[in-house]
Amino acid sequence: MRVPTTVRFRRAVTAVVLSTALLAGATACGGGGGSDQGRGEEISSAAATELAVLVAAEPEAAEQDELAAATPSPSTSAERQKFAKTRFVANAGLAAGATYQWIIKPYQAGKFKKGAKGRTFALIKAGLAGAFAYNRLKAASENAKGDPLLSKAMIPLTAGIESLKGLAGKLRKGQAGDADISSFQDVISGVKSAGQSAGATVTDKVPSLSQLGG
Repeated sequence: MRVPTTVRFRRAVTAVVLSTALLAGATACGGGGGSDQGRGEEISSAAATELAVLVAAEPEAAEQDELAAATPSPSTSAERQKFAKTRFVANAGLAAGATYQWIIKPYQAGKFKKGAKGRTFALIKAGLAGAFAYNRLKAASENAKGDPLLSKAMIPLTAGIESLKGLAGKLRKGQAGDADISSFQDVISGVKSAGQSAGATVTDKVPSLSQLGG
């Protein structure tokens, strides 16, 4: 099956992002001289692999969406609603997993503070996770439209999801504060509650190599 042009373009962009991110990490590590802030931020091969997974997540998920759009839709109303809920749960779960793993948890651990060991890499991952989570939440919102009850429950969350759009940059630059982290937490909690109320329970699912590379 031929990969859509938009997907190929996204892959090219993410390759540039990955190269830039790794270069930024290396610069932070080697350019500090005697400064304590840059020490301890060398990116290991394992960490680089983790970053590559996260960078790949957005275009891979976008490709799945585009290919799914070309798949024949379920024929009955019940089938369409079930399909919509399944997609909603998958996308919302990925958003929740990425948010907790690479934004909330490291923030609570103090990884984003100036002078913290591994700060540069933690911020790179947080920025990418922020963009990925926003993308998946937008997709989940679209999925919800296929089920009347779920769609109604998601309407109040539309503005909150959209407010996350610019936070990826703040995370990457180390400019995100308590209010920004709370925004992610509140939106994820709201989406989970909306799903629960409509019979579409959302559980955290951290993007993995097997899932994204398959």
